Parts: sequence; structure tokens; C-alpha cells
Amino acid sequence: MNPGILFAASAYTLWGLFPLYFRLLRSVPAFEVLMLRMVLSLLTVAIVLLLWRRWAWLRQVAANPRLLGRYGIAAVLVAANWFVFIWATQNGHVLDASLGYFITPLVNVLLGRLVLHERPRPVQWTAIAIAAIGVLWLSIQTGHVPWIALALALSFGGYGLAKKMAPLGALEGLALETALLFPVAVSVLVWMGAHGQSALTTAEPSLRWLLIASGPLTALPLLLFAAGARRVPMTTLGLLQFIAPTLQLVLGVLVFGEAFGGPALIGYCLIWAALALYAGESLWRATRTTRPAAAAP
Repeated sequence: MNPGILFAASAYTLWGLFPLYFRLLRSVPAFEVLMLRMVLSLLTVAIVLLLWRRWAWLRQVAANPRLLGRYGIAAVLVAANWFVFIWATQNGHVLDASLGYFITPLVNVLLGRLVLHERPRPVQWTAIAIAAIGVLWLSIQTGHVPWIALALALSFGGYGLAKKMAPLGALEGLALETALLFPVAVSVLVWMGAHGQSALTTAEPSLRWLLIASGPLTALPLLLFAAGARRVPMTTLGLLQFIAPTLQLVLGVLVFGEAFGGPALIGYCLIWAALALYAGESLWRATRTTRPAAAAP
């Protein structure tokens, strides 16, 4: 097996299992978990960069201050994505969270058209249309727009777009993003601690260690993903990314007992059909591109 597939699949598996971790933190407000995750992620990533002696990117940032603006936007988007996901998993909406990551690839295509003026292929437009019908159906059946799924898909899609337009690597980018958010996060945590509202200082040791683990748990799948992305084609990554929402869906139904079925299942099936069309067409095009190259002398 290509080791890149193992690395990438491991990253997506860890992301897919995140609801198990954040459900253990349900006694801690999602906002505080977010602040702690920002601070501890920066500390973890800084240690990794120190050990690997990867600091050249700081000169690149110093030479191009515009990067701070780009990564500032990315930081806000990833913070919004983290908060919605943490809140959703703590409050019994794991299925909605999984739906958001299912439709993210199609949101990426749409954002590429609107922002980068890319030209989606006809099959991609068809997939987007089918997914939109699925979201509309879910809105009608539940009586409200699936805002959790849409918030996650739009924030993560926008985050991916911001990262696409920025030059730093995944680890370096996360370091800069969390560094930009660090002053706000530390200020909030210090204020909460001074008023006796911080779980990090008042919780039992077991819960405290779980909170501290948010830093390494954020960095580890990112490192695995970065290692895998360098070794496998983008088409393969595009297929592997469905591991995470699939695991979240399974956890939501089998572990957390969230309701799944009835008329709402039609909406999910429409979205899955759109994804199957999107993934199948991408795989077919990748196969056609690879065959002539393999036959060349």
C-alpha cells in the first residue's frame, strides 16, 4: 500500500472520531473548549516546528505582511468551523455535522466558480444541483434550514479557499492562524480563570487532562494529512475525505442514538447521490489521464 494512503486515511479517521472526544467535554462550554484548543494547538505546533527546525516561513511572513491578512481570514473561518463542530457534537447534532462535511466538496466547487472563476464541468454542476435539492428537502422536512451543516460546509470550504490562495504549508499555516488568535484566546481564558469560570482550573484532573489533549489531537491528524497529501493524487484524497463524515454519521446513529430515517433520509440519499456522481466523474477523469501516461515509453 502507498504509505500516503495510510497517512491520509488515518488523518480522516481521527477527524471522523472527534465526536467521541468532544462529547466527553460536554460539561465544558463550547466557547471555552475553542479558546483552549486555539492556545494549546499553537503550543503543540510550535514544539513540533522547533524540533523540526522549520522557522524559515517566518521570514516569508515578515517579507510579505499581506499574508497576515490572508491568514487572518483563514483563522476566523477555522475558529468558526471549530466552534460550530464542538457545539454540535456536544449538543446532539453529530448527524448535522457529518452532513456538513459530506457537502463540503460541492461547496468547494461552487466557491471555486464564484471566487476563482473556475469552470465546473457539467457533471459537477449536476451534482451541485442534486445536493441543493437534497438540502431543500431537508429544510422542508425539518421545518428549518440545516444551518449547522451549511455553517460547517461554508466555513470549511472558505477556509480551504483561503489556504489555497496562501503559500505556507499546513503546519506552518496552522501556527500562524493560531498565533493570530492567541491574544484573544489567552485574554478570554485569563478572564475566566480570574472569575473562577475556567474548567481548566476548577475541573477534576481527568477532565483537565482531556482538555489539555486538545492541542496534540489537533496537530496529529494535521501532520498525518500533510504527510499523506504529498504522496497521493488529489483524486485519491478527494475519495478518502469521505471517511470522516461517514464515521461521524455512524457514531451519530449507533453510539449517540440520534434519529435517522423517515422522510429526511430522502434528503441524505439525494446528497449522497450527488457525491457519488461527483466522485465517480473525478475518478473516471483521473483514470483517463493516467492511462496514456502509463502507456508512454
